[in-house]
Amino acid sequence: MAPHTSTKIELENVNHPGQAKPADAAMYQAMKHAILTVLPAKSPGLTVAQMQDGVRGHLPEHLYPGGAKAGWWTKAVQLDLEAKGIIAREKVSPLRLHKA
Repeated sequence: MAPHTSTKIELENVNHPGQAKPADAAMYQAMKHAILTVLPAKSPGLTVAQMQDGVRGHLPEHLYPGGAKAGWWTKAVQLDLEAKGIIAREKVSPLRLHKA
């Protein structure tokens, strides 16, 4: 198993505008790809639980062995993609997401 590089990216959070935290770029890119693969293009979208279930089959095993840390990364990347306007949330309960 080849180690991945520890290049960092700035992770934003829609709930905390103007703040960014460094995060592993490889983990981020893999999760971003998985989220954008499973989320539909329009409303009503998927619940967070449905999105979390869906991304698991799209994550590289060497970064997320057995789905390890996928829950945290799903939420962190979801909030980042919302902050960047790439995905949007529906104002319903439970929360539903789709591509912007």
